[in-house]
Amino acid sequence: MKQACKFHFFLFLILSACTPEPDAAKLDAFSKNQLHAWNQKLTEVIVKDIFTPPVASRIYVYPNIAAYEALLPSYPAYQTLTRQLNGLQGLPTPPAGKEHYLPAASIIAFSTVAQKLVFAQGDIETYEAEYIKQIKETDIDEEVLENSIAYGRMLGNRLLNWIQKDGYKERTALSRYILMNEPGKWQPTAPGYMPAIEPHWNKIRPLVMDSCAQFKPLPPTSFDTTQHSNFFKESMEVYQTVKNLNKEHKEIASFWDCNPNISYTRGHVMLFHQKISPGGHWMAIASTVARNKNLDLMQTSETFTRVAISLFDGFISCWDEKYRSNVIRPETYIEQYIDASWDPVLQTPPFPEYPSGHSVISGAAATTLTHLFGENVAFTDSSEVPYGLPVRKFNSFYHASEEAAISRLYGGIHFRPAIENGSKQGRMVGQFVVTKLHTRKNAAKPPKEIAQTEE
Repeated sequence: MKQACKFHFFLFLILSACTPEPDAAKLDAFSKNQLHAWNQKLTEVIVKDIFTPPVASRIYVYPNIAAYEALLPSYPAYQTLTRQLNGLQGLPTPPAGKEHYLPAASIIAFSTVAQKLVFAQGDIETYEAEYIKQIKETDIDEEVLENSIAYGRMLGNRLLNWIQKDGYKERTALSRYILMNEPGKWQPTAPGYMPAIEPHWNKIRPLVMDSCAQFKPLPPTSFDTTQHSNFFKESMEVYQTVKNLNKEHKEIASFWDCNPNISYTRGHVMLFHQKISPGGHWMAIASTVARNKNLDLMQTSETFTRVAISLFDGFISCWDEKYRSNVIRPETYIEQYIDASWDPVLQTPPFPEYPSGHSVISGAAATTLTHLFGENVAFTDSSEVPYGLPVRKFNSFYHASEEAAISRLYGGIHFRPAIENGSKQGRMVGQFVVTKLHTRKNAAKPPKEIAQTEE
């Protein structure tokens, strides 16, 4: 009997030695950069699906909110976005009596929401399956993983109930946009003469703003074709800038083009070239700085979420004014009243001119990032490298946003007031989000280690 007991004891030791114990350090190292990877994957899908810039901002923001809320119970210094974002309340918490690994729940919540916002749902599903396979290789406890997946899925689905009430589906039932055949009003431009993009985007529910018109910019310059008028002078500035463009300014225009769907003709065939959206460019900047700062997972989630929210509300604010003022594009005006053979450097996007979308959303994103990390944060922006463009270096987030804004003049697609007033509008949106949205419980600003600037 003693011999049998001794045998079973040694057998237990052998089996225990063969059973891998979860390696917390390995698991956390695996999880640390997952939000970077998932936002990059989301960008790839957005480019593939050819979503417009406003719609792309919607696709970025909701999965990141899901990831943030799923992580929250593990980080008591942070607070929920419920009752801070318009209409958001009643989110579930992890079921009691079960052990969870919330970084995994966070990714599943992100994936669950993202799948419902894109056309290429299968790409997200495949990426999720690969994620689950990889996290299992860290020797995470199977029951803990199952609990985490279930919680992430539950939270994601609950958020989808809120998301579906933001007016996105209803906008398709609204009346078709009708061109205004009046002097000074927007008209489609070559080569595709595409119809107006998202004329009803101001019907989308903002996340933090009280209304789409909360931050209306100053009125645009009154349309005029006489040579002494301000409008003619602004048009001549665009005309002369493009005709005398130097190499540096041309590079700036190309770097910030961010046109998700450039069309061009080859013979009798029209072809298309897809690129990153303006919002996607700023999400990539957020990722770059978060990596540079070596942020932990929750800090990274906070960064992505706050930037995405500022972009989302920025697009709503911008598009509200675009279809109210309905200003003609430089290309149309210059070809009609100055030089019929003139062409812009960049392809004119299919929506009204005022204000500049790049200026608005860049001002909003830069204000958010400056709040999180401080002024004079130098960084290298490699967002456009996958699209054949070199890196650019910036001394601060506002430096980048100002370059993004003026790039529209260099590209020949915006007048100066749309750029300057758009930048002011974006900064007001960003500052409102900074002031009203609280992700930390006991600090008006992020702690010192987050707000530090880079040398």
